[in-house]
Amino acid sequence: MMKLLQMMLAFFKTGLFSVGGGLATLPFLYEISDTYGWFSHADVADMIAISESTPGAIGINMSTYAGFQTAGVIGGILATLSLAAPSLIIILIIARFLKKFRDNPMVEGAFYGLRPASIAMITAAGINVAKVALVNLSAYAASGQIGDLFIWKAIILGILVFIGQRKLKWSPIVFLAISAVVGIVFRF
Repeated sequence: MMKLLQMMLAFFKTGLFSVGGGLATLPFLYEISDTYGWFSHADVADMIAISESTPGAIGINMSTYAGFQTAGVIGGILATLSLAAPSLIIILIIARFLKKFRDNPMVEGAFYGLRPASIAMITAAGINVAKVALVNLSAYAASGQIGDLFIWKAIILGILVFIGQRKLKWSPIVFLAISAVVGIVFRF
C-alpha cells in the first residue's frame, strides 16, 4: 500500500512539473528510477520505445508502463491517473479564469521562460537515452578500447533512421517497425 502511495505521489509530481509534453517526463522517470529503484534506466529506454510505438500520448503511455512495471495493473492505472490529475486540475482552474489569464504579462512571461526550460529537459532526457542505447561502458571498461565504447550497429541504425525520416517523410510508425525488425535480426 505504501509503495502505491509513493508511486502515486511521484507520478503526480511528474505530471505537475513536466511542462512541455511527454518527453519532458523523462528526467522525472530517471529520478524515480534512482530514488525508488522500481525500474532501471534501461527500462526507461524500453518505455520510450514502447510508448512511441503505441497510440496515445507518450507521457501517459510511459506512466502506464512504469506503473505496471512497478505494481501491476493497479499500478498502471494509478500511475496514469496520478500523472494526468495535475493537468486536469490546472486546466479546469485556467478555464475558469481564462479571461484574467489571457493577457496577463506575468503569464506570458512565465510561458516565455518555460519553453526553453522544456527544451533543456527534453534534451537532457535525450542524452540519457542515447547513453543507454548507443554507449556500452562495461565493454569499454573491460577492454579499454575506444571502439568498444560505442554500440556501432545502434549508431548506424539511428543515423539511417534519421536520414530516412528527413528524406522520405514516411510515418514514424514505419521507421519504428523497420527498426524493430532490424533489432530482432541483428540482436542489438
